[in-house]
Formats: sequence, structure tokens, C-alpha cells
Amino acid sequence: MDLGLLGQYAFNGLMLGVVYAMVAVGFTLFFGVLDVIKFSHGDVLTVGAFTGLVTYLGLSAAGVTLHPALAAAAMIVAMLLMALLGAGIARFLVLPLRAAPPINVLLITLMTGTVLRESIRLFYPSGANPKPFPHLLPTDSLSLGSFTLRYDNAILLILGLASIVVIHLIVTRTRLGLAIRAVAQDGETAQIMGINFQAVVLITFALGSALAALAGVTAGLYYNEINFGMGLLLGVIGFSAAVVGGLGNLYGAIIGGFLFAGLQTLGAAWFSVPAYKDVFSFAVVIVLMTWKPSGLIAERSAERV
Repeated sequence: MDLGLLGQYAFNGLMLGVVYAMVAVGFTLFFGVLDVIKFSHGDVLTVGAFTGLVTYLGLSAAGVTLHPALAAAAMIVAMLLMALLGAGIARFLVLPLRAAPPINVLLITLMTGTVLRESIRLFYPSGANPKPFPHLLPTDSLSLGSFTLRYDNAILLILGLASIVVIHLIVTRTRLGLAIRAVAQDGETAQIMGINFQAVVLITFALGSALAALAGVTAGLYYNEINFGMGLLLGVIGFSAAVVGGLGNLYGAIIGGFLFAGLQTLGAAWFSVPAYKDVFSFAVVIVLMTWKPSGLIAERSAERV
């Protein structure tokens, strides 16, 4: 067994797992506070990735050439704008439908995602074609036999893990997190206790959407390419990861994201045709969901979000 090659597969799986976990955590946050599935989440990720690219192009045209500054600006601007977009979707589309059947929220977020995705395809210059994403992080590498560690990928991995830790600390160690958990457990009682229900929901949707934007920019920097449909697959995988881990459970979303990435990496190692890895991973997830319908970490109301 080539340990270097095994290490390369493991690192690639970790990198994918971070992206999937960031998307899955967003789905869990949304479901935790409102019991809704926001199917525009993957397309918010896409808009975030394109926002990061536009930020880079704009700053480059203005004469900024320092790559680390461009990378930081692309991430920060994308996260801020997608936080506003996520809060806006919650305020004007999701909250007004609280009393409506859940299918209405599902449909309106699905249609919102379609509008976002098709707007990029139609109105971004040559939006139907994949767009190269610039190398903004150090591309040097460290080679140990068959294992090659690129510094930019290591930075992205650390950044993604740090963002997940930050969300975890916000939810579990802050007054805001306490309010989020109170709303997730019982929204009506939380309001009676003086918690601003609407503010908590908007902040939660903003956090989840900002995390999706970071995932989109991270994917762009990792693959050095983005396209208007990238959020479709990432959204499905993120949602599947959240469900298989235990929808509404933060730890379950993280575990589900890394599990899905591990299955894809294993599938890529076993099958010579790359497309088979998705078939393999989704097939295993179907079996897991049949075996554990409530997810690997069964949700209890006190543990939601």
C-alpha cells in the first residue's frame, strides 16, 4: 500500500468534507429555527462565488495586486452580501409563510434558487460558460513521496475548519447562540421569554448564507473554476449530508459532510470512471437513510441547532 497516495486521498476527502460540512451546517441552521428546508441555499453559494470573483475583478481593475488582500476581500465581501441576501430571503419570503403549509416554503425557496441561478446565466457576461477563478493563495507545495501538500489547499482547509468551529462556538457559547437554541426548541415560548424571534431568525439565515458564500469562494479557489450551476450539486450534497447526519443537529451536519466526502473519495479510488464516485456515494447514503431514517445522530428537541 502506498501511504503517500493514501494520504493524498485522505487530504482530498478532508478538503471536500469541509465544503460539504459548511453547506450542511447552513441547512441545519435554517431547519433548526424554522423547521423549513431552504432549497435556494446552493444557489446562494453560487451567487457568493460569483460575488467573490466580481470583487477580485473590481479590485484588480482598481490597481490592487496583493493576492492575499484580494482573497480576503473576495471572501469578506461575498460573505457580507450573501448574509444580507439570506436575511432578505428569510424576511420577505420565508417568514410571511410561517402559517402556510411547509410545501409552500419549499416551493418558494426552490423558485428563488432558480431565479438566482438563471440570473447569473443570463445577465453575467457569458454566464452560461464556466469562469476561471484566480490563484490568489500561495501555490507552492511540499512533496513527501506520492503525497503533495499544496499550501493554498492547506490554507483553505484550515480556514474552512475554523469557520465551522466559529459557528459552533457562536451557537454553543454566546447569548446569541442561546437565543438561537431557544427558538429552535420552542419559538413561541422563546418569544414569551422576551427573545426577538424575527431578529434571531434573520441572524441565523444570515450566518448560514455567509457560510455558504465562504464555501462557494473556497470551492472556486480549490478548483480554480466556478459556473452558474455549481450550487445545484453542492446544494444536493449539503442537504443529503445534513439529513444523513441528522437534520437539525449541528454535529450531525458536520459528520454528514465529512462522511459524504469520504464516500466520494473512496469511490474515486475504487472506480476508474470519476462519475461513478457520485453514484457510489449517493447509493451508500440511500442505504444509510433507510437504516437510520432519523439520521446518524438522532435529533432530540433539546439538541436542535
